[in-house]
Amino acid sequence: METIEREDGGRDMDASPSTEPPGRQAPAYPPRIPLQPRYDGVWRFSAPATEESVPQARHAVRDLLARQLAHVPGTDRQDLVYSLLLIVSELVTNSVRHARLLSPEVAVEVAIGPEWVRVAVEDNHPYRPKALEADFGQTNGRGLLLVREMTALAGGVCDVEHTAGGGKVIWAALPLTAG
Repeated sequence: METIEREDGGRDMDASPSTEPPGRQAPAYPPRIPLQPRYDGVWRFSAPATEESVPQARHAVRDLLARQLAHVPGTDRQDLVYSLLLIVSELVTNSVRHARLLSPEVAVEVAIGPEWVRVAVEDNHPYRPKALEADFGQTNGRGLLLVREMTALAGGVCDVEHTAGGGKVIWAALPLTAG
């Protein structure tokens, strides 16, 4: 697994103009969850699309979150970190299992802002995954359903987007503090 790189200066993903009067800022959470929030720190690493990369990605994200969230006041870090690690594990597992023929590597990105943590997994497979419905007779195939439910339970949002290179990125953004 490659080392985690930090993009200094962060990333401004907020392309929409504010609808608030000058001098007044709209609250980010609640009442509206920003679909493209501003992040102050972005870390990205890639790994081979192999089963061994799932625990490696989870451990790398765990260590990063432990360092970066240690100074965030009012954060229930245990529940937040648990949810994010479960999401990363499921998304990397899906990429490894379903996309490795067209994507020999997967990329994991963690973005942390003043109010949100966003995790994303990118691969080069062009097809959007579909969350299956709960079927208690099935022993697998419910990873995206789990990601969607964990994200909603935490008060966050998740989505799938196509990349410029023809692949996809699946992401989940969770609030740093409970709503």
